[in-house]
Amino acid sequence: MKNILYQKENGIAYVTINREKALNCFNFETLQNLQQVIEQIHIDPEIQVVIITGAGQKAFSAGADLKERKTLTETEVRRNVKKIRDVFNQIAQLPQPTIAAVNGYAFGGGFELILACDFAIAVSGAQMGLTETSWAIIPGAGGTQRLPRLVGEMKAKELILTAKKLTAEEALELGVLLQVVDEGELLSTCEQLARDIMKNGPIAVKQAKHAIIQGMNTDIQTGLEIESKAYELTIPTEDRMEALLAFSKKRQPEFRGK
Repeated sequence: MKNILYQKENGIAYVTINREKALNCFNFETLQNLQQVIEQIHIDPEIQVVIITGAGQKAFSAGADLKERKTLTETEVRRNVKKIRDVFNQIAQLPQPTIAAVNGYAFGGGFELILACDFAIAVSGAQMGLTETSWAIIPGAGGTQRLPRLVGEMKAKELILTAKKLTAEEALELGVLLQVVDEGELLSTCEQLARDIMKNGPIAVKQAKHAIIQGMNTDIQTGLEIESKAYELTIPTEDRMEALLAFSKKRQPEFRGK
């Protein structure tokens, strides 16, 4: 899979969109490759955190491959839009926490990929935005739904309807980014966040993510029921007992994800 680089190390999965010369844009083959990798990650018990980035130093992803789009029939365009929507939904639904390491431009589908991740950290100088209306289309991979939930309806309307481009600092102020760092610090900062997550109980982390995401899409009472069910799944685990034992012995717990 030349268009997607994938490796895992010490519980972290590294996924890189590998089309540097094309600003890491998504053509259909790249989306197929990304979907294959995400499906592998979903069922891999060794992976606790996922870091997604783009190749090179210029772009995270500039979105859909417009050169490819010019050659497609309307049916093929619909196929591509469905594929990118489905893949980003799969990323949003991963049980493992996901971190977007935004190394440069993130427009259109690239910005929607950020929105599908749990966390986003960007380099200073990166620019991003949902610029689809400037191409006479609309965001089609979750942007019209995820951005309002993150920044509020009115601000999302402004950003989408004007196709405004944000600086990393502006995105940070809006809550789209968790942090803005210098270029040489991007990967290490993402890895530190991953380690901070991984020191905790793996089952608890997954259940907490599940409760937050599912609860955000419903009313508070239903959300509390979701939380209760997620909590129930942590009670019979070996990790919970290990945490109590470690506390009593004044040592760090050794979680095994069981």
